[in-house]
Amino acid sequence: MESALASSVGVSAMPRILRNAKADCNMQSCGSDKDWRFSPLQNARMAREADPPEKNHLRAWREFRHLTQDELAEASETNASVISLLESGARKLSPKWLRKLAPILNTSPGYLLDHDPNDLPTAILDVWADIPEESRPQALRVLESFKKNGTEG
Repeated sequence: MESALASSVGVSAMPRILRNAKADCNMQSCGSDKDWRFSPLQNARMAREADPPEKNHLRAWREFRHLTQDELAEASETNASVISLLESGARKLSPKWLRKLAPILNTSPGYLLDHDPNDLPTAILDVWADIPEESRPQALRVLESFKKNGTEG
């Protein structure tokens, strides 16, 4: 009974299949002798060169808000070298960093990635920055009404 069950699912054939696979796949035909032709350090260097740093506008936003790297680092509870790495793209500006830095720079996480503040209408940004936090929802509704209705009212 057990042997009938084993042969019906092919279990008894397993050792033969593995032997054949091992015989068919020697070092040259499977290519495993070529896996380490580059040293691990060279592989890491090639990966770094292949991935360009991520573009972001963190430096532009920091300068727009007249902050130094040290000031932004202190406000975000890190150090200036981390801010430098984030600005250069050497360290990824992760969602965690975006959520942490955007409020300090008085902008949104998406704007840190996609918009240079020097290319935006700064008068609107400056007015928005001066609106007290508790009044911003009302100010936003007023602005959205202009978007929906255009200039007609």
